[in-house]
Amino acid sequence: MSGQTVTIPDDRAFASFKAECLCEEGWTTTYNKGGITVWSQVLEEGNSIHKIKCQMTCKDVSAATMYDVLHDIEYRRKWDSNVIETFDIGKLTVNADVGYYSWSCPNPLRNRDVITLRSWLPIGNDYIIMNYSVKHAKYPPKKDFVRAVSIQTGYMIQTQGPNSCILTYMAQVDPRGSLPKWVVNKASQFLAPRAMKKINKVSLKYSEWKQKHNPHLKPWLNPEQTTLPSIPLSELRVQRAESLEKIDESSVTETHQREDSD
Repeated sequence: MSGQTVTIPDDRAFASFKAECLCEEGWTTTYNKGGITVWSQVLEEGNSIHKIKCQMTCKDVSAATMYDVLHDIEYRRKWDSNVIETFDIGKLTVNADVGYYSWSCPNPLRNRDVITLRSWLPIGNDYIIMNYSVKHAKYPPKKDFVRAVSIQTGYMIQTQGPNSCILTYMAQVDPRGSLPKWVVNKASQFLAPRAMKKINKVSLKYSEWKQKHNPHLKPWLNPEQTTLPSIPLSELRVQRAESLEKIDESSVTETHQREDSD
């Protein structure tokens, strides 16, 4: 995925992502409390690219339910308090699509957005969803947002019996900015654990919500249900970070504000 040509991940790419989710070598533990562990990896001193891995055991949530929650864009609009706008752009294959997501960043940082090629694959009783950044001529960077770059981001869901699972989130992202150290620390020690707790909490309520909102509509399981237009790969290019504006936010100081109550 380092070249300009966009490719849809194959079985080897999913196996590689799973292996890295399970690997402990080269990762430093930055948070371990309440059943949630966060690791980080320093790729290069002074580099804006950050790599983080977060894992949590989700009791009373099956792997299949967690998979649905992470896919369901309508449900995400309901529970994700950071989302500004999110929508699917088009489909590539039965298990790959392209989408847009913008989110609010901690004050006083500028908000970010991203366009990603997302792919997913059940592997036995487990599931993987992963993405990387692409660019599409119809969705150029916006004036009010910093276009971030997902080098590789995703989730692995491991079945732990009929009503329990282990959720691992791993992200290698270039936020396109020289970020102050407090942002990096806050992401690994506060924002990531809080996000995992939020996902677990909303997963417990998903089945009830889904019963009232198109209960049989799950195009990630039933691709014939999708109404997305097909996108040829030729319309996409890999989003290279160096082609985007780099924002220097290294001098901004943290503003203390009331955090959202989950």
